[in-house]
Amino acid sequence: MILRARSAKGRGGGGRGVRGAWYRTPRIALALACLVLFRCVPMKYLSASGLSFVPGRFFLFAAMSSSIASASPSGSASFPAAADTTFTAWVGTYTKGTSRGIYRVAFDAAAGRFGAPELAAELPSPSFLALRPASGVGSRLAPALYAVSESTATVTAFALSSSGAATGSAASLALLNSAPTRGAGPCDVAVDATGRTLAVANYSGGSLAAWRLADDGSIERETAFFQHTHASHGHPRRQDKPHVHGVTFSPDNRLLLVPDLGADRVYVFRHDAASSSLVPHETAPWIDFPPGSGPRHAVFSPDARHVCVINEMGNTISVFASDAAAGTFAPVADVPTLPAGFAGESTTAELAFSPDGLRLYASNRGHDSIAIFARDPATGRLTPAGHVSAGGRGPRHFTLAPDGRWLIAANQGTGNLSALRITSDGGLAPAATDAGATLPLDAAVCVRFR
Repeated sequence: MILRARSAKGRGGGGRGVRGAWYRTPRIALALACLVLFRCVPMKYLSASGLSFVPGRFFLFAAMSSSIASASPSGSASFPAAADTTFTAWVGTYTKGTSRGIYRVAFDAAAGRFGAPELAAELPSPSFLALRPASGVGSRLAPALYAVSESTATVTAFALSSSGAATGSAASLALLNSAPTRGAGPCDVAVDATGRTLAVANYSGGSLAAWRLADDGSIERETAFFQHTHASHGHPRRQDKPHVHGVTFSPDNRLLLVPDLGADRVYVFRHDAASSSLVPHETAPWIDFPPGSGPRHAVFSPDARHVCVINEMGNTISVFASDAAAGTFAPVADVPTLPAGFAGESTTAELAFSPDGLRLYASNRGHDSIAIFARDPATGRLTPAGHVSAGGRGPRHFTLAPDGRWLIAANQGTGNLSALRITSDGGLAPAATDAGATLPLDAAVCVRFR
């Protein structure tokens, strides 16, 4: 995120010289007020109010330093400080090879370089991860991370500590508890906007489960379970039964979209955030897709006007106009994710919008690329804008770094993370291959930033 400083224009006219500029800086004026308070108010009243005594000269220096440091020149852009450009990524892996669980990785966004991976939690095949939103309602909600383990059919909750820049401590995970997902092969997990509802998609089991989350982030109680039964049979082997593949809450938190690859449907559920309950939509409980599409994941545009669904088997993205209040979705268009003329085998995996919603990115496994699309915010239509190598084989998942300037891909096939710089026009620069610009990590599957 780029922070832009407000102009520090004063209300008075020119000709005041240094004195006019001095008093037009609100925080410095506050520092002066604090000095007057310190000099003029008897100490007994300061003590009674709970204010701590600070020697006068240091008090003035500290207050003024804080005020001056937070000010920026008029109209200039304020970028994150050097310490703020290093972000913590959490990486889910399969543990059949050398990986052992969830890894913590530092990413230096200023240089586009990864730090060495550190094992944060040992867990069998924690393939997909979700973070409790930092803006969860109620300050008492503790930060937490959730991981689904495909091999054990469980979802595990971890308390998430913040990194400490002053002490040099890294963010860490502490086990809270776990719960059975009641379905084989859980493959996706999501937390709603309030930080109170947890949802899991069971791929092999063809089911959906949800839980209520406690203040500390632990899994409190199951609130919903739905066993799907419909199969499209569009593909004789892959669609002979339901395969729930994703869970996505709507921006207004009223709906949960559940793509089912085996059914060629996206199921629509009403979500009650107060109770974490789910019920099928009363008038439009699902969206049908052409046989053999294999809907995998869904994502809402940042303005919530459109929904895009990536179809794993059809290698397409389906765009819908969204009316989340009514729970209805009108088809707009389908676009291919592969370049014209490509004849090899490939399946899609992940999709994500740029922060401004003007670009959509999608990953192809086989073609091993990130497809770029320009989006028309008015209509939702997507225009192909090229392909860039994912920097490895089998880009199972990717996410954008918190500053919006990098796309980080988890390439399951080659077992590595790659960093693709997002250009000023929303395109992608090819991933660098030198040491530090790509990070070997066996069976890397999912990457999330806090």
